[in-house]
Amino acid sequence: LLVGAEFRIADGPQIVLLATDRNAYGNLSQLITTARRRSAKGQYRLEWDDLGSVIGCLCVMVPASVMSNAAAELAHAQRLREIFPDRSWLAAELLCGPDDRGRLMQLQQLATAAQLPLVAAGDVHMHVRSRRPLQDTLTAIRLGVPVAEAQHTLHANAERHLRMRMRLAQIYPPELLAETLHVAGRCDFSLDCLRYEYPEELVPAGHTAASYLRALTEAGLRRRYPAGETRAVRKQIEDELKLIAELGYEPYFLTVHDIVAFARDRNILCQGRGSAANSAVCYALGITEIDPAHSKLLFERFISRERNEPPDIDVDFEHQRREEVIQYLYAKYGRDRAALAATVITYRTRSAIRDVGKALGFDVAAVERIGKSLAWWDGRDMLMQRLGEAGFSADSLRVQQLADLARMLTGFPRHLSQHTGGFIFARGLLSRLVPIENAAMAERSVIQWDKDDLDALGLLKVDVLALGMLSAIKRALDLISQRRGMPFTMSDVPQGDAGVYRMIQRADTVGVFQIESRAQMSMLPRLRPKEFYDLVIQIAIVRPGPIQGGMVHPYLRRRQGLEEVLYPSEAVKNVLERTLGVPIFQEQVMQLAVVAAGFTPGEADHLRRSMAAWKRKGGLEHLEQRLISGMLAKQYPREFAEQIYRQILGFGEYGFPESHSASFALLAYVSAWLKHHEPAAFLAALLNSQPMGFYAPSQLVQDARRHGVEVRPVDVTISDWDCTLEGAPPAVRLGLQLADGLARAAAQRIVAARAQCAFASTVDLARRAGLNRHDLKLLAAAGALRTLAGHRRHAHWQVAGIEPAAPLLGDAPRPEASPQFAAPSEGEELLADYASTGLTLGRHPLALLRARLRQLRFATAEELRHAPHGRPVHAAGIVTGRQRPDTKSGVVFVTLEDETGNVNVVVWRDLGERQRRELLTARLLGVHGILERDGEVVHLIAGRLTDHSDLLGQLTTYSRDFH
Repeated sequence: LLVGAEFRIADGPQIVLLATDRNAYGNLSQLITTARRRSAKGQYRLEWDDLGSVIGCLCVMVPASVMSNAAAELAHAQRLREIFPDRSWLAAELLCGPDDRGRLMQLQQLATAAQLPLVAAGDVHMHVRSRRPLQDTLTAIRLGVPVAEAQHTLHANAERHLRMRMRLAQIYPPELLAETLHVAGRCDFSLDCLRYEYPEELVPAGHTAASYLRALTEAGLRRRYPAGETRAVRKQIEDELKLIAELGYEPYFLTVHDIVAFARDRNILCQGRGSAANSAVCYALGITEIDPAHSKLLFERFISRERNEPPDIDVDFEHQRREEVIQYLYAKYGRDRAALAATVITYRTRSAIRDVGKALGFDVAAVERIGKSLAWWDGRDMLMQRLGEAGFSADSLRVQQLADLARMLTGFPRHLSQHTGGFIFARGLLSRLVPIENAAMAERSVIQWDKDDLDALGLLKVDVLALGMLSAIKRALDLISQRRGMPFTMSDVPQGDAGVYRMIQRADTVGVFQIESRAQMSMLPRLRPKEFYDLVIQIAIVRPGPIQGGMVHPYLRRRQGLEEVLYPSEAVKNVLERTLGVPIFQEQVMQLAVVAAGFTPGEADHLRRSMAAWKRKGGLEHLEQRLISGMLAKQYPREFAEQIYRQILGFGEYGFPESHSASFALLAYVSAWLKHHEPAAFLAALLNSQPMGFYAPSQLVQDARRHGVEVRPVDVTISDWDCTLEGAPPAVRLGLQLADGLARAAAQRIVAARAQCAFASTVDLARRAGLNRHDLKLLAAAGALRTLAGHRRHAHWQVAGIEPAAPLLGDAPRPEASPQFAAPSEGEELLADYASTGLTLGRHPLALLRARLRQLRFATAEELRHAPHGRPVHAAGIVTGRQRPDTKSGVVFVTLEDETGNVNVVVWRDLGERQRRELLTARLLGVHGILERDGEVVHLIAGRLTDHSDLLGQLTTYSRDFH
């Protein structure tokens, strides 16, 4: 592999630069960074003067395909020879053009005049010539034009593929091919040469990295365990510090500690999760909140001697304040030493169809219709069927070409995007390790490698992640603190609250972190969590891994006492006793490999990593025999060994680590406690933290009102930007942020002006808050002017009559007297509410349609809750969510909402395929089916679907589909 880059110099030729050694690679990486950082994302600009910095690189100039200006080509070549003495060539690309012989003679003359050697080159764009149509399509996509209009930007033929050496020998003179080998022989760089060095500046004078990490750890232990840590914790601390020192990872821990300390100093709520929760050192440093004294977590899941690669610590921050942390890191390390990782976005079927359809000249509306007809689970083999359903003829060659090209494009890189939060740091210039470019977002820069590249090269990465629930919890705690007149933090939330667990057991968990989905709500009444560790299991068990591994039902039966729990040995019992003999977590699989099959902890972690990759690449077969033979050697029954192996296969890439689940369970319990004991503060915090979570603001408000929370409308005379609490018991006052389109700056002016004195009229509001007519229209549409102007029609009339103040004339004139408009009907108010704020404080839309729904024999959600098992029923509701777990059954879960609550619908694959349009597009869905009851869990098994969306008219609805 020759590592290099291709450039077009500003006002100059096209060149290829190749790295010969580590220093040359660093210079090349820095050159790319310079060219990218001075341009917008996706672009670069390279100047002649920049080339002097790439010492050690080889330069190959690619002359223009049509050398209309021979003098300019010669000048460019001579200038490059001066910049790259004895390191520059001219490329001869012979691609079966109309006159390759004449082209070669022309290049030879240029090479002689410029005193540069000529080298054979292929300008390869594809591996085989049959990919030419795809190459042309990608060119059209890149240029944003149909293929038919791309014209001369497309290659003239299909010769830009990897040609056989025999074929090359027929095209190029032997001396040019020999020169190619000479150039390749001078390139002695490999990516294996890259070595990462951790930042050093976090170690104070008088300390080494090891001594400072120990000092911070000991201080943290005294804070965590005022009465002294246990002997087991002390042993774990010493073992971890010894391994950290052996592998030289102290700077990594110090870097993460510094980030967390900054966040806490700024009162930004944060919490580490993932495999770092297995570490006692991370707990002592305050990075994680999982106490190793109360868990059986596996440190080797985090760091192992055999793996010998940097640990990976994920830290969640309030999603609305994470940018403060990101900018702190840029300021501390500089844009040349810190950057976010990239992630490669690949084509999926829908995006491939859209881009290829436009490139082939299909009507834009037709392409969108095709795209909407595709679901995420539709594989490439379903394309022709979906195209037929969308009205396209399967016999059309053009349609067949569309399907074929989309199939080929699926899985291709589409664009380079920003990683969700992976931050990279370096001791020296990061740009000498990897090129850096500007992100689309201002004040951010990203490297050009993704997470897998970083892992392969061992670069330090800290995941600075955004978590909406942390924002909501922090806001709720602040609201409670304000109301109580004293600080109230997460540590003040009482543990083990029986009322909270009873609420969870009822699946009354709308808005609660991690246990609010349909699947989780169905499991809660069955598992019936009554303590913290139950929540840890609850979060982990509703995942494709345990489900596909056949672990869910055995665990539930054993938990309900319907099945005896047997262990083949004490060693296995120690691993599986806490989950009733069923392996639910990744760590348990690793521990089983150690105690039952004789794996070392590092080998067990290799097994975990193989589990994560086997579905994509295969690769567990070589471990199967090792695992089974190891268990047989320890006298375990073959049946037990094969069962464990099958369960490992079931985990696939979905196995959930216990450490991760435990970190999430902490937030699940805190959010459940807030919902149970402080529902008003919890609702306000959720609304103030949007967008986040599983439910739209409308659903959150309806759920809170059903729990007795009073919600008051947006009002310019009272509302702040955020939702606030009023009175006792507290009611929620909706904030001005819910007025769709209103700028925060305008809302802040309203609040500031109101603080001076109350508004006397809409004119007074407009004048003192500096609002333009657009702002006033948005407030009128949201019903926020009701106190000043009356109902929406009066408000709109008054706003229309307000003219902006002229600077020389003082105050704006008062509007003319308002005529008396009839108040909007309830239906009109409801439509306006949803259109502007996304919710209504009036009756639910279906309450207005109930008479019509009764005629259609549709029951309410409340009536279904009391219907007996097995009864045929009819229900209808607004679709608020569709889910399709990644399992073989192909079942789709649909949530319907009416004025009395939610209906949980199960649509099996066959019905979903027969009534695909109704399933995927209906906003008001009717379901005719059979009621199924399992204790408190009620499902409606669909037998027929009907679309009644026309009854909703122009009502704006929201559905969270397939997340």
